Amino acid sequence: MNGKQISENVISRLPKYYRYLQELDSRKITRVSSKTISQALNITASQVRQDLSNFGGFGQQGYGYDTDYLKARIREILGLNDNHNAIIIGGGRIGQALANYKGFENENVYVRAVFDIETSHVKNVNNIEVLNMLELDNYIKTHKVDVAIISVQKEQAKTVAERVVNLGVTAIWNFAPIDLNFEGRAVCENINMSESLMRLIYKSKKNK
Repeated sequence: MNGKQISENVISRLPKYYRYLQELDSRKITRVSSKTISQALNITASQVRQDLSNFGGFGQQGYGYDTDYLKARIREILGLNDNHNAIIIGGGRIGQALANYKGFENENVYVRAVFDIETSHVKNVNNIEVLNMLELDNYIKTHKVDVAIISVQKEQAKTVAERVVNLGVTAIWNFAPIDLNFEGRAVCENINMSESLMRLIYKSKKNK
């Protein structure tokens, strides 16, 4: 990429390309055109070509893309070839659901521990260590933590996230209903399910 700045819109589409290529691979489809990708993902073929050209020349005119090669390259670009250790802070329903989601391991993300102020109610996580919040600082200092998943109440989210960032964690996946930002210190992906639901209801109402 030669230090080229890639836009957030392009980055947001890379997982979609990867997921679609996984589907093609499962169907034993060995090559695909930008037009076919565009139709499947509801974007233009020129946008597909432009997005992928940011990372090098993957296709051949008249042939398209080798699905296995393109999938492998996008996986590499996304950093999915490396193992990533994650912890979950907040062992409520969302935290437990995330802890039990097996799909993370397909992308080499491994949830190693769940932290909560009250560990007795965190009962539905299999083969994952459940620890008290009092142990959080020492755990991060003595273990490699690549991603902190925040699923605490809104009132505690900022304080908890600030705490782990100060301890050196540089990636925050936030499920609390508040936007967090640690520009220059850590990257943060805010997942606001309430806002997503509102957008869905609005779109549904508009279509009617």
